[in-house]
Amino acid sequence: MKQVIATTGAPAAIGPYSQAIVSNGFVFVSGQIPLNPGGVLLEGSIAEQTARVLDNLKAVLEASGSSLANVVKTTVYLKDMAEFAAMNEVYARYFTEQPPARATVEVARLPKDVRVEIDCIATLK
Repeated sequence: MKQVIATTGAPAAIGPYSQAIVSNGFVFVSGQIPLNPGGVLLEGSIAEQTARVLDNLKAVLEASGSSLANVVKTTVYLKDMAEFAAMNEVYARYFTEQPPARATVEVARLPKDVRVEIDCIATLK
């Protein structure tokens, strides 16, 4: 059994995917990029883009009945690994206690040429 999650608190899916899927007590959140909930791209530093991405993840998780505190795994995709420290500083403000497992990879290109994308898996509350 699976439940599709959609919220106006984060950018709408722009392709054949869901913002998130709830299944078997877990929330699988699709990769979020620095678009505001209206779909406008945030131009700015890696710190600003990371904050927007994490705010989007938070909104989708909350719509599913979960939260950032319940995230067990994230994957961070960076356009430039030289921006890791600045991304990590912002990331640490969102995951202050019992941070999730994480993989961070540098990629050649991301949608809309953004600098960061993050997806996650969380448990339900």
